Amino acid sequence: MLRAPDPLTVVIVLDHASVTGGQARVAFDSAIGLKRAGHESIVFAAVGPVAPELVAAGVRTVCLGQADLLGHRSIAAAAVQGVWNGAAADALRELLATLPAGRSVIHVHGWAKALSPAIARPIAESGLPAVYTLHEYSLMCPNGGFFNYRTETPCSLKPLGAACLATHCDSRGYSRKLWRAARHAVMERVARLPAAFPDIVAISRFQVAAVSRHLPAGARVHLVSNPIGVEPMGPKPAGARGPLTFVGRISPEKGPLLFAEAARRAGVDALFVGDGPLLPELKRRYPEVRTVGWQGPEAVQRYLREAGALVFPSIWYEGQPLTVLEAKALGTPVIVSDGCAGRDCIADGVDGLWFRRNDADNLAQAIRRFGEADVDALSRAAYDSYWAAPATLERHVAAIVALYRGLLPAAAELRLTA
Repeated sequence: MLRAPDPLTVVIVLDHASVTGGQARVAFDSAIGLKRAGHESIVFAAVGPVAPELVAAGVRTVCLGQADLLGHRSIAAAAVQGVWNGAAADALRELLATLPAGRSVIHVHGWAKALSPAIARPIAESGLPAVYTLHEYSLMCPNGGFFNYRTETPCSLKPLGAACLATHCDSRGYSRKLWRAARHAVMERVARLPAAFPDIVAISRFQVAAVSRHLPAGARVHLVSNPIGVEPMGPKPAGARGPLTFVGRISPEKGPLLFAEAARRAGVDALFVGDGPLLPELKRRYPEVRTVGWQGPEAVQRYLREAGALVFPSIWYEGQPLTVLEAKALGTPVIVSDGCAGRDCIADGVDGLWFRRNDADNLAQAIRRFGEADVDALSRAAYDSYWAAPATLERHVAAIVALYRGLLPAAAELRLTA
């Protein structure tokens, strides 16, 4: 194990100590990368179990063994925990008090599924530099997505404004929307969580453009790409053709039904790799599609490598889709919605195709165009453009460490005296 010169101590804060999605995957990869580079990384999470890769890498993990809000046996207790998780705040305060001053940083990746806004107070009291990554938008929007699950459209309403409060946008029920609004009010006005983060990490230019007007006042925005773990395999063999493939959570904001409908209209086969609440409806409405359920990372990469194209039909302001980068790294072109950050990674007609967000006819047209395109050229361009500037863990760690060092007291004093 390396020991970095002047090593940092970084506390990585999120709801779960196991991989539950892209947010946790990025947080854990970052923690492991920091550890390998000779820094001390500590994962602080509410919900177990602890990911085995953290244990194998020797990353210290403080896990409280709590339930998340959806997994709680008591709805009332979950509602209270979601608004103010005092036990998590106390445990975080205790941890932060042990950190060495002058070389320690707090990096929050998520709080809305278990930790609650209560973490703001120990972070502010610690006096340590604190950073927040915009994996989603819980710091600014009550439902975390600037997305109306009823109309399946992005939301432009002012959070907690009269129109926002009157709009039923939640995926479950209006009473849950009102609870989310109440929690958001506590988060902003009691805990003052946004004020704890003068520095925000955005993961794509699209994301900054989409939500910049909602960012905390005076926040400094830093663009740092997420890492992915794909090894170079070389371009695909000429003539390789596989199914059009969806990879990810089978949920409304990801657009799986949109892809299934477009594939039916275009008369092509569609493969779905993943699981989620819409999977039963997908199978019922589109019995012709092939589904393989949730798969581990190695199997996902195999499906992506074998795909003719990844279809990424997301209909919300997705910040940086990891599967789009993984597909390119494996030499697979991408058919991507123009309403998410995946389009930042794809040059239309060069290494993939764009289509209009949430438009099944336009996606069907893109699928037909793909069938008539030079797929070998698209595939080679996807591979070459990714590996010209790969989103490796080493590059991510270098960028995030440079950010951390710029936030430490010595760097702050130099900025003030310059």
